[in-house]
Amino acid sequence: MYAPTWSSLDARPCPAWFDEAKLGIFIHWGVYSVPAWAKKGTYAEWYWSSLQEANGPTRQFHDRTDGADFQYQDFAPLFKAELFDPTQWADLFARAGARYVALTSKHHDGFCLWPSAQSWNWNSVDIGAHRDLAGELTAAVRAKGLRMGFYYSLYEWFHPAFLAEPARYTREG
Repeated sequence: MYAPTWSSLDARPCPAWFDEAKLGIFIHWGVYSVPAWAKKGTYAEWYWSSLQEANGPTRQFHDRTDGADFQYQDFAPLFKAELFDPTQWADLFARAGARYVALTSKHHDGFCLWPSAQSWNWNSVDIGAHRDLAGELTAAVRAKGLRMGFYYSLYEWFHPAFLAEPARYTREG
């Protein structure tokens, strides 16, 4: 039994299958994949947050390529996943020797890769791809005998709950 504290959760043993896996695939994929840009040494998945830095490198790139009036949310309809073939991905992962796949199902921008009632019109089923990307990849990965995991961020840069109590949603809290 674990208590709702970091020290208790940190005491959990690592599952044997994970120690034995040796290779896994961690996928960062979401709205931030549309601009797919970051200053060298930084993270493209932090694009929206980086836009907040007035005259910073991301803001300069964004204004030059998409225009100052183009909002981060305007990328969502462009996140169409036209070439996404989950079976092909799962086959590639299995042939590479991976034993597990972890998908960023919701990053700090709050965009979900599945149909979420709590994230209306900010998920991959309601806008953009109009597909349950997490569900499709999970089915394909499991069909290849791989384990599936998810990264799900409670930390959302601009969500009112996070802005009111950021420490509650981070390890420091």
